[in-house]
Amino acid sequence: MEIYKYETNYKRNLFFNKTKVTSKKILKNPEYQVINIYPEIKYQDFIGFGGAFTQSSGINFSKLSDEKKDSLIKDYFSKDGLDYSLGRLTIGSSDFSDKSYSYSKKSDLSDFSIDEDKNYIIPLIKKAIDTKKDLKFLASPWSPPKFMKSNKMLVLGGKLLDKYKQTYANYLVKYIKAYEKERINIDYITVQNEPNAVQTWESCIYTDKEEAEFAIKYLYPTFQNNNINTKIFIWDQNREKLFTRAISELNSNDALKAISGIAFHWYTGDHFENIKLVSETFPGKLLFHTEICTGFSHFKPNEELKNAEMYAHDIIGDLNNGVNAYFDWNLLLDHKGGPNHKLNYCNSPIMLNNDWSDYIKTPTYYYIGHFSKLIKPGARRLAFSRYTDSIEVTSFINPDNSIAIVLLNKNDHNKEYNLCINGTTIHDNLDSHAIVSYIL
Repeated sequence: MEIYKYETNYKRNLFFNKTKVTSKKILKNPEYQVINIYPEIKYQDFIGFGGAFTQSSGINFSKLSDEKKDSLIKDYFSKDGLDYSLGRLTIGSSDFSDKSYSYSKKSDLSDFSIDEDKNYIIPLIKKAIDTKKDLKFLASPWSPPKFMKSNKMLVLGGKLLDKYKQTYANYLVKYIKAYEKERINIDYITVQNEPNAVQTWESCIYTDKEEAEFAIKYLYPTFQNNNINTKIFIWDQNREKLFTRAISELNSNDALKAISGIAFHWYTGDHFENIKLVSETFPGKLLFHTEICTGFSHFKPNEELKNAEMYAHDIIGDLNNGVNAYFDWNLLLDHKGGPNHKLNYCNSPIMLNNDWSDYIKTPTYYYIGHFSKLIKPGARRLAFSRYTDSIEVTSFINPDNSIAIVLLNKNDHNKEYNLCINGTTIHDNLDSHAIVSYIL
């Protein structure tokens, strides 16, 4: 059995450094400092990792030279890069757009057009598809068109008016079909991004009953009538209400039929237990983590490493509690953390330098790679036990039967360990504030 180790260690200037595990690292039957991996115990299937093709990402991408564009696409979507297999799209504008817009201003939708997306978003998507032809896409609306809403604005919340619910379902069908004409298939859709948040940017409020009603009575039958197989997800907000919202909305046979999954974000803390509760209560439903980002830190080394560790901790917690897919937020932001028409700046794993001539991979980029490069679509999570919670662990078996193991140390001290699997034990040391992965 060949075993390879990958290490990212900021202090030692190692970034996804690959080495082969030699026989001198192999021990037999240790009792102490043990991390056990159990390939015979399997859990959820995994669909993949990805990021968001926001308009801001597309604008930034357009400023790069052709050479740098090709390089960035490889860094995200090739096997030598992060090997992303998923993408998230915004239906109309979000805060990470250069302006507010929707695809129609008329109640009969006769003026429907995705031309705005053709300027920056669709060119970026098509470049990615050239490298990863089987990319899957999830799309999320930040707001219905303003004429459909109670406040007559795309921003500051408001509600979808009853008289426009069918029109809005038709609007979403038009969006999916318009993207299909561009050879982009929308595999998943959420009813609303953050339906419980009134934002200064594009937003719309749905109670649990309103969201379930729209999914069951309007969106699902409209998809059926138009031969659309896009899977419908609810919630798409933070984990603290994940279980409460799922219990409330998936409480009927009609709901279980119409709604394929539950989406969520990371902004209010771990609440990993809620993921497990939903996966156990609704074992047939998909669980997608659809958004994560950290505050803009101007590339201060200590903060950038902390950001990377927060990502890795979040990914491990989600995976170990039943998540089927994991999406990051913006693929590419500028050196200010934008553009953002509401000044809501943040980090992305890759950011442009200050003259747009090149881009910078943050430590977060490499930390994500410890998962996305080794845990493949179709992988299944494996059981494990560990001697200490100072080392965070996850493990998956891939469709080719290779086994991926990730170990994270966020502490200020090193930790020795004996990694035991299938009768083989790897003895090693995990440096403080480092991450390692193995592929067997």
